[in-house]
Amino acid sequence: MKTRFTLLLILLFTLHAFAQDKTISGIVTSAEDDLPVPGVNVIVQGTIRGVSTDFDGGYSINVNKGEILEFSSLGFKTVEIQIQDQTTVNISLEPDIASLDEVVVIGYGTQKKADLTGAITTIKADDITRTPAAAAMQSLQGKVAGLQVVSSGAPGTSPTVRVRGLGSYTGDGASDPLYVVDGAFYDDIDFLNTEDIKTISVLKDASASAIYGVRAANGVILIETHSGKRNQKPQITYNGYQGVQIAHNVVKLSNSEQFATLARESGSDAEAQFIENAMQRYGRSRINPNVPDVNTDWYDLILRNALIQNHSLGVTGGADNITYSVGLSQFEQEGILRMKNDYERFNIRTKLNVDVSDRLKVGVSALLSNATRYRPEETAFALAYFAVPTMPVLDPSKTDAFPRPYANANDLGYRGTQNPFPVMENTENRSKIRNTLMTFDLQYEVIPDKLDFKTAYFHNFETLEVREVRLPFSFGIGTANRNTAELIKRNETLSEQTWDNTLTYNNNLGKHNLTVLAGTSFRDRSFEQLEAKGINFPNGLGIGDESYFLDLSDDIDLTERGNGDRVTGDDGARQYFFSYFGRVAYNFDDKYLLYGTFRADGTNKYQEKWGYFPTIGAGWVVSSEPFMENNGVFDFLKLRASWGELGNANVASSSGGITSEETIASFGDTRFPGLITSSDFEALKWEVTEETNFGITARLFDSKLSIDADYFNRETRDAIIPVSRLLVPGETRQNVGVIRNSGLELVVNWTKRVSDDFSYSIGGNFSTLKNEILDLAGQENLTSGGDVAQRSVVGGSINSFFGLEVAGVYQTEDEILADPAAVTARGNGLTVEPGDFRFVDHSGDMEIDAQDRVDLGSFLPSYSFGFNFGLNYKAFDFSLNIIGQGGNVIANIKRFSIRQSPDPNIDRDFAINRWRGEGTSNTYPSARGIRNPWSNQFLNSFFIEDGDFVRLQNVTLGYTLPRLKGKFNPNIRFYITAERPLTLFKYNGFNPEVANGRDQQTYPIPGVYTLGVNIKI
Repeated sequence: MKTRFTLLLILLFTLHAFAQDKTISGIVTSAEDDLPVPGVNVIVQGTIRGVSTDFDGGYSINVNKGEILEFSSLGFKTVEIQIQDQTTVNISLEPDIASLDEVVVIGYGTQKKADLTGAITTIKADDITRTPAAAAMQSLQGKVAGLQVVSSGAPGTSPTVRVRGLGSYTGDGASDPLYVVDGAFYDDIDFLNTEDIKTISVLKDASASAIYGVRAANGVILIETHSGKRNQKPQITYNGYQGVQIAHNVVKLSNSEQFATLARESGSDAEAQFIENAMQRYGRSRINPNVPDVNTDWYDLILRNALIQNHSLGVTGGADNITYSVGLSQFEQEGILRMKNDYERFNIRTKLNVDVSDRLKVGVSALLSNATRYRPEETAFALAYFAVPTMPVLDPSKTDAFPRPYANANDLGYRGTQNPFPVMENTENRSKIRNTLMTFDLQYEVIPDKLDFKTAYFHNFETLEVREVRLPFSFGIGTANRNTAELIKRNETLSEQTWDNTLTYNNNLGKHNLTVLAGTSFRDRSFEQLEAKGINFPNGLGIGDESYFLDLSDDIDLTERGNGDRVTGDDGARQYFFSYFGRVAYNFDDKYLLYGTFRADGTNKYQEKWGYFPTIGAGWVVSSEPFMENNGVFDFLKLRASWGELGNANVASSSGGITSEETIASFGDTRFPGLITSSDFEALKWEVTEETNFGITARLFDSKLSIDADYFNRETRDAIIPVSRLLVPGETRQNVGVIRNSGLELVVNWTKRVSDDFSYSIGGNFSTLKNEILDLAGQENLTSGGDVAQRSVVGGSINSFFGLEVAGVYQTEDEILADPAAVTARGNGLTVEPGDFRFVDHSGDMEIDAQDRVDLGSFLPSYSFGFNFGLNYKAFDFSLNIIGQGGNVIANIKRFSIRQSPDPNIDRDFAINRWRGEGTSNTYPSARGIRNPWSNQFLNSFFIEDGDFVRLQNVTLGYTLPRLKGKFNPNIRFYITAERPLTLFKYNGFNPEVANGRDQQTYPIPGVYTLGVNIKI
């Protein structure tokens, strides 16, 4: 790949042929009053060459034949003219209301920005492609108010995406947004290459999303891919970058000296003896003879710098009646975990639109994606955290270990083996992911310029081939050996077909502008899965993946899992959806806006077959009123409001059933046979999301300043939650909950062109979120999470962490005796000593127990923000993005697990800051105290940490080479990018981005540094 990249650059620079350019001149006027327009930017499209019109609207510029001149100015629509043999080009610019005549993509159509009544944010290609990542949604992090994107560091892994909070209690994607790519529905868009995307629009409120029906209750992510332009000669583009990923903020673990000190302070004679055992086995340190001569930094050993690269080639163009677009891309990413942990993807994308006649248009497109992902060993990071530093990776004396002499903490006396490398080196998890999207649409003008009929067919076919290989290994002693070779193969296929038919009527009668849409949608979604597990296939030295086949295994595992499913099994499901929908968009005199939709959705997924969901939106363009004329401040001011309902079809369908058992009952002296019938069947219906949105859109000071502000209130009624069954053990899911998400969103941007050579932009967004449970159908709470308890109560947030509140650390014996709760604990046989936690007795019963647990915080951030800055000076361009969030907490499960894990290591932060005597710490317990049952009988606030962070998200510096004078004069831009180079946070982990707030073995999110080039021919 590197060789091909270099050859392409050499080719571009050597194919230089000189040709004479020509001078184009003319005058630019306003179509409204035919007066000259000074200050119009006249730029050769795709280059940095340009001039501005003078006071009389005149201009003169050198242009090559075939190039396109672009005329743009604030307040006017942009005009593009391709240069052929002409030498004079006069332009008449149409007025543009604060540039808000720009058309944005909405459901089943487009709409002018000025006419929007809902909350929609659009991100364009330049902002998307700055982020070097496999997943396109990663590029939206911090750029859209109300959108939370939680990164994932593992190659090929989807980020967690939430639009305006969490509206469903159940997991499994119940709160995921809908992704729509050129009209086709998807659960995610990880198969897309960012270079293929023209725009990403986030439809946030119910009014904007409702036209897409029951999959849109959690917001819609609309993706528009690149298309060709009419009468455009073929334009070839190449975009590529190569870079390195580096793990930042690596957690520092206790070194051997610190660990030995902790062991001796723990009060455990056994742990102190284990240190002595290590010194006897591996020798004593020459620097400190009381420490073993081994000091292993496990995180340093399991991590590596990893490469990332992307190469994309595209061709677009068109003629009078045809447009086309073709794209090829190759993406490769190594994982920073030192094992087979990579991701690569090859994509082919085509799009063709043909005007068969003046009234008939046909479009076809196809996207083929072929990806291979090697998943990381999920336990590696937890194993490395707990592994003791007094042991090496390999121990030459371990002649009974294989395939390598892996060191084993059992040899030192510890209960666990504490070595991540055997699992990492003898596990391979491969997934082959193939996506095929085929679309066909036909549009016919029934009444020219008034009534259009469009039919569109989409077929998304996905296959997943999983191969999990677990080779045997042995530590020699202990129970952690893997004695058998295991091979799991799983094939999944997803076929989703959609057929949409719409009629769109447009009519303008004087000041009345009306658009009416009516349509139907049919969707057929089928899923199949086949999985089998083979035991003991050929393996060992010299035997590779040629033996990774089930028919070579000695046995097929037919046992059952804990949920009753077999390890080897066949499964599938099929769901149908049919919908009727309509939309009316009306505006009067471009001042008063009305927008409404109605959708009826039917499905076989729930017992309630049909759902009916209306929405309405209204807007008032205040700036068009006579009293706002010549106000000198507002170029555009619009007030908007919307209300709507949506059903949520993302929640898993009904399960359970009715069971009967024969029995004998006695009445008097007579026995009667009978049946005892019980049911755990879940009769579910739609979750219904009701949302209200109020917003302001404003453009000020010649549209240099733009402001968008929204307040939203989103309630999920009939939320599906678990409910205990009467008289029968267990619980079932029922539609009885109510959950609310509400907040404010603000977006402010300032853009100014200072001169022909210099322009800059600065902006930011800020959003708040309050997640609150309003009703649990009379239940006191919903609790989950086991030892790391999470609880949902009325008035609180979904799955807030729940435990004891730490008031400090006991410094002296007198403090213990002065605390009635500690005295009670001692009376109950518990040991309480200085260096132990002091808890708040919330119940006031002079005892610390389950009744004293309180809400310790939510994993959902209560606010988030983003800041952007960009400037262009001559051939240089620079951009910078900063993001952040706060108000959320993270459960440090790794540290909390110390209380029950077998003699593990602990992080260096604790080792340095632990309590070592009176006055040394009132926050951290002692080495003995952190494992004391008194301190760890329940989760407590010490292990719940602040999740706030501020991050320098992206810095990009680019330089565009001067254009060559000749027929072959490509536009070439080089750039360097630093993605996530700096993150500021307090949390004691690799990073503060943890989707569910539970950090047990989170894959680190690396910083990425790339060098790239953009070439347009």
